[in-house]
Amino acid sequence: MAVLRERPYAQFNFLVDLGTGNTDGPEAGFQECSEIGMSVDVIEYRNGNEKDNAVRKLTGLARVNDVTLRRGIVGSLNLYQWLDQIRNGDAAGYRTVVIHLVSGPLNAKGTDVAMEELTLAYERLEME
Repeated sequence: MAVLRERPYAQFNFLVDLGTGNTDGPEAGFQECSEIGMSVDVIEYRNGNEKDNAVRKLTGLARVNDVTLRRGIVGSLNLYQWLDQIRNGDAAGYRTVVIHLVSGPLNAKGTDVAMEELTLAYERLEME
């Protein structure tokens, strides 16, 4: 049974908004967050009839890394309900997920472990 807490989880520096817009309460906390990144491929191209013996560099596909949240505690049923939506093919399952670093290092390992790992695949990265 999921139980909401009145105070934050100790040693969990990442609060995750799973698209519900609620990050004020301690619904979930994670100790570690993997690299959040993006890359853009470079395509080298040269016209066959160009006099210069050099390539042009063009932008290619943009790629984003999956984000993995490790060692977490979830105190609500929102995560399960979201996974159930995705499993059932509900189009509303696509959400904007926001990861907030509360304070401290990017790795807040401790001794309280309830969820070992959660990997999020995403299509677009925006920094605020």
